[in-house]
Amino acid sequence: MERNYSNAERAEVLTQALPHIQKYTGKIVVIKYGGNAMVNPGIRQQVMEDMVLLRLVGVKVVLVHGGGPEINRLMNALGKQPEFVNGLRVTDQETMDIVQMVLAGKINKTLVGLIGARGGRAIGLSGLDDKLIEAEMKDPALGYVGEVTHVHVESVLDLLDRGYIPVISTIGCGHDGTVYNINGDTAAACLAGALHAERLIMMTDVAGILQNPKDPTTLIPEVSVEEAQEMLASGFLSGGMIPKVECCIRAIREGVSRVIIMDGTVPHAILMELLTHEGAGTMVGKGHTDA
Repeated sequence: MERNYSNAERAEVLTQALPHIQKYTGKIVVIKYGGNAMVNPGIRQQVMEDMVLLRLVGVKVVLVHGGGPEINRLMNALGKQPEFVNGLRVTDQETMDIVQMVLAGKINKTLVGLIGARGGRAIGLSGLDDKLIEAEMKDPALGYVGEVTHVHVESVLDLLDRGYIPVISTIGCGHDGTVYNINGDTAAACLAGALHAERLIMMTDVAGILQNPKDPTTLIPEVSVEEAQEMLASGFLSGGMIPKVECCIRAIREGVSRVIIMDGTVPHAILMELLTHEGAGTMVGKGHTDA
């Protein structure tokens, strides 16, 4: 049953949020958006509302999105079987055309429209625009999968200064104009690092790093880069958490203050992380004293 809050309780919530708003006003927060948070219409609406609210109180929000399930659906409709190696999509030229169509076209512009419908100002970009994400072929066996070599953030900074929310699809370009499919987590980490973001929020389908992967109550709220490296080296992490933690470490090394891995399917998880004392998910930082 939905609880009815008094005006005094609502005012108390806003008052508690004030120091957090002051902390992030004028700072850059990069949000990596994907998974079930993107598929579920209700959660998608809440994510857009969270970003619009943050922008209205002065937080400079950058949205980086993937779109794997949508790409798979279109590939299946065209009679093409998706193939993955170590979590990376094998991308021949036909698949690359599909990836570009879905990410830079349908999904990117849909998200821009949703933000606009909630009163925000958003402009969609891909890694091709103004050579935002430069890349080279990662492994010939994977086809047109790119390794990020450079990020040009001038256009993103200009949009942020003008009050827009940049919405960025994760495709990149080579020096010769070749288009590459870029892993979403990697692209977000590189962009956040180049922007010297205060926070990188990586929305996933799990609560964060768990002591017991089968028990969401065993969430580890904070780890240092050194501890994260030990987790990787010891085999403590498994599955999709391995590349996410690797991207967290990369982002910190490239200039991000802190990175959050959190469950994007929790209602208003972004606001809970940024504007409450408790936060959400697992925070990765340089050390426990930097929080």
